[in-house]
Amino acid sequence: MKALSTVMEPELHQDLVTLKMIHDLTISDNVAHFTIMLTTPACPMKDVIHSSAKTAVLTVPGISGVDIKWDADVRGGQKAHGMLEGIDIRNIIAVGSGKGGVGKTTVSVNLAVSLAMEGARVGLIDADILTPNVPMMIGLTSGRPRVVQTKMIPFEVYGLKAISMGFLTDADRPMILRGPMLHSAIRQFFTDVTWGELDYMIVDLPPGTGDAPLSLAQSVPLTGVVIVSQPQDVAVGDAIRSLGMFEQLQVPILGVVENMAGDLFGVGGGEALAKKRNVPFLGRIPLNIDIRKGGDYGRPIVSSEPQSEAARAFRQIARDVAARISVMQFETADVIPLNVIG
Repeated sequence: MKALSTVMEPELHQDLVTLKMIHDLTISDNVAHFTIMLTTPACPMKDVIHSSAKTAVLTVPGISGVDIKWDADVRGGQKAHGMLEGIDIRNIIAVGSGKGGVGKTTVSVNLAVSLAMEGARVGLIDADILTPNVPMMIGLTSGRPRVVQTKMIPFEVYGLKAISMGFLTDADRPMILRGPMLHSAIRQFFTDVTWGELDYMIVDLPPGTGDAPLSLAQSVPLTGVVIVSQPQDVAVGDAIRSLGMFEQLQVPILGVVENMAGDLFGVGGGEALAKKRNVPFLGRIPLNIDIRKGGDYGRPIVSSEPQSEAARAFRQIARDVAARISVMQFETADVIPLNVIG
């Protein structure tokens, strides 16, 4: 334990022992066995922690081998209140954009699937009530959710749980709802669905700064928001408005994703936006026909082509979002100084 107390968690900037991340330490036949309890299963620094911990333990006289197991305990942010009382959703991540057509739902779906692939317990709410696209993108375009004891059972696919208005209506039926009805629908997706325990809830918002994002931000304790933009100026201009709305609502900005980057739309607009507003730039997703095909056929690219450039970009963004949330939760809990950002 003394040797492990020299190993720093790269993003929380304290050692593993102080952070109580070392569990079940035993020594057998000169081999040290222990579990490292991560703050997220999607930890992007896992390899660094493993290497540092192994090196430190092997400096102990008599230790000739190291056996490290992994576990994770994802912390939640604000305590559930109001309509979320009794619902165990530890972190709620909104995905928003200033305008339609920038690939926000594609980012939401691949972010959710990526976190699930890392071992997290993930839910996905399609809060774009009027034009729900999540069902097509996850390959669930028929059937209705079961209802057990007055609550809907979410569909499970790609390791996550999902609910959408698209599961409850016919595909060719237009949704014509006023603001209060939108608020009620979003509320019911949280309260009238049996989610179980979730580490992360991804909420795919409709574009803009209207009723749905306002209802969400004012109704549930959002952990943060991911802003999606294309590189070109018109998309960046609209993304600034969306980002500004969440800032006014005091919702933490987890970062900006630049989607569809490449020759057709250019490169750099999303990154410039993040720099201008002093928020994290989470990454760049290339313009790729396989992403479009995956969305049309219900096969998210992180699952169907995990080694592709686009899939690797999505998975790195998911890890960075999870890491930033871990840092935020430790800051809130006063485990690390408030001015430390990983």
